[in-house]
Amino acid sequence: MESLYLLIPLSIVLVFVIGVIFWWATRSGQFDDLEGPGHRILLDDDDQPSTRK
Repeated sequence: MESLYLLIPLSIVLVFVIGVIFWWATRSGQFDDLEGPGHRILLDDDDQPSTRK
């Protein structure tokens, strides 16, 4: 029973921290374009001159 006095506040703080991190990630644009980088890799042009000899 005594462990619940520690675990319940700890879990509430953990949920709050995870919520703040998720809020920051959505506000900073982390989830804006999920498909763009994958398409850029496939459509990358390899026509650049080579610097190797």
